[in-house]
Amino acid sequence: MLTKLQISIEDLNPEWIRKLKERYNNARLEIIVHEDGEVKAMSESQFWSIIETLDWSKGENDEAILAPAVEELSKFPVRDIERFQDILAEKLFYLDKQAYAEQIGTYAYGGDQNFSVDTFLYARACVVANGEAFYRAVLRDPAKMPREYTFEPLLYLAGLAFEKKTGAEWDYLPAMSYETYSNRDGWGGKSWLDNL
Repeated sequence: MLTKLQISIEDLNPEWIRKLKERYNNARLEIIVHEDGEVKAMSESQFWSIIETLDWSKGENDEAILAPAVEELSKFPVRDIERFQDILAEKLFYLDKQAYAEQIGTYAYGGDQNFSVDTFLYARACVVANGEAFYRAVLRDPAKMPREYTFEPLLYLAGLAFEKKTGAEWDYLPAMSYETYSNRDGWGGKSWLDNL
């Protein structure tokens, strides 16, 4: 038997759920959420606006540097916090290419054992953390990739905002992987799996 029920989210309360359980105690539920009106996801300009709130005046105190961005992002709905992470993953993915990896300094890609996939990821995060203009400049010219500079904490911004907003643990996986070698085209078809 299929029964279709409709209820406004405002009317969803423990009493209604109790009655539903009593009436359909052995049933499986399929929940479909219909949002009224047009729902706008976080835009790229909002993403970059949040990046601009990073407070570089705090020196090497990563938590203090992130704090204003975490505060700002936590004001958005959860779906936008997730969208922020998706946009970040996409930006990091586009920088995941050998041409950029060759420019990062001490642990640069050069075909030897010294290349650090983590350092390269954190260097890409540094590019994004320095704002849209710098990101676009590096994207156009790999030689502008920062040498010996990283900013790993950017990877945790969305998770911290989510935890601040909900009190729950962040376990979201973005649609696109930003791990080094995820962009196979940027590595001549090489995959991170080739290194296992």
